[in-house]
Amino acid sequence: MEIVIIGGGFAGLNLAKELLNQKNVHVTLVDKNNYNFFPPLIYQVATAFLEPSSISYPFRKFFAGKKNLQFRLGQLKAVFPAENKVILHNGELSYDHLVFATGAETSYFGMENVKKNAIPMKTLNDAIVMRNTILKNLEKAAICKDTRKRRELLTIVVAGGGPTGVEVSGMFAEMKKNIIYKEYPELATAASNIYLIDGGPALLAPMSKESQQDTYEALTGLGVVVKLNIQVIDYRDDVVYLSNGETIQTKNLIWAAGVTAMTFEGIPTESYGRGKRMVTDSFNKVKATENIYAIGDTAIQISDSAFPNGHPQVAQVAIQQGINLANNFKAMMQNKPLIPFVYNDKGSMAIIGKNKAVVDIPKPKMHFKGFFAWAIWLFIHLVSLITYRNRVKTFFNWMIAYFAKDNSLRMIIRPDKTRKINTKSI
Repeated sequence: MEIVIIGGGFAGLNLAKELLNQKNVHVTLVDKNNYNFFPPLIYQVATAFLEPSSISYPFRKFFAGKKNLQFRLGQLKAVFPAENKVILHNGELSYDHLVFATGAETSYFGMENVKKNAIPMKTLNDAIVMRNTILKNLEKAAICKDTRKRRELLTIVVAGGGPTGVEVSGMFAEMKKNIIYKEYPELATAASNIYLIDGGPALLAPMSKESQQDTYEALTGLGVVVKLNIQVIDYRDDVVYLSNGETIQTKNLIWAAGVTAMTFEGIPTESYGRGKRMVTDSFNKVKATENIYAIGDTAIQISDSAFPNGHPQVAQVAIQQGINLANNFKAMMQNKPLIPFVYNDKGSMAIIGKNKAVVDIPKPKMHFKGFFAWAIWLFIHLVSLITYRNRVKTFFNWMIAYFAKDNSLRMIIRPDKTRKINTKSI
């Protein structure tokens, strides 16, 4: 059985891992990057509290010595279902079963100015761009004599009140309190604000009302200006335009307001549902196809009675779907019944700042906040990292940041734009 997996995030990598050493099964995992990374922690790379290598690991290093697993660096261009073939930008692959685990990308809701000028928060590249942008603006502010321009450089607007928006806002507030004015004495009297804007009536919409209220109180206590029931409608000439008529002048709009799945040539139009997600049955087979599957953020399954509008686009869904599909592939080879996917909701959590977090556990229904919730968040995210090396490095950096209220990772590292390297054939 030849299985091709497109995408090496939580869903794709867990599917591949579960098929390790499976007889008569060969897996090729395709990804546009040569590394796996841990999306829940990219905001800590973006704010210079973790280095990129703490949350990433090369696929080939991970696959080394695993005889039935193979990695292929490539971008999917088209699918030919009738021929069981996919076309990559650098070749083609044949398959018996094709699995889409392509995740989601940033959605700007059709706002071209926001897409052009805002800083997204979805990939490791985004995190590095954001880190460099924020640090460069701090350096500019340190020598700026114009009060208005200095405020623009220092003001940060975060759009999106989900976990990413909450966590990055809290991290910036901690930096402002413990780091910025210490390292940039020139900015000791400079005016600035951190704004968190969301179109809904509460932060962390999928979580409990207790978590929503605790988060609001913790963020405002850190000095974050939270604006609810308000949307960003434009961003041009360093001005954020809001739906209530207000404007905020800033050079730092961080976009964490929405995601959308991707469409691919060769997949039937009727296979796509809300948010461009591929509609699947309870076994993750894509609608209107025979041997094509979708798992993780790119899939929407409405047959789970507990989630009639589809499962949330979170890591646990992706991990569980990857494992369940692997078990079903094994069952196919043994002519055993397939197991329908049913999501086991283990809870939700978000970190706000030092010793501040919220955790909701559905069964039994419990809510935690403060230091205990913060410790749970740290533990869960540490054990979820892909290798022991990642866990050790991340834990080490966290301990330094916790006790010193600081770290030494705030370096502006960017490629030399004067040198052109040909990567088109890779």
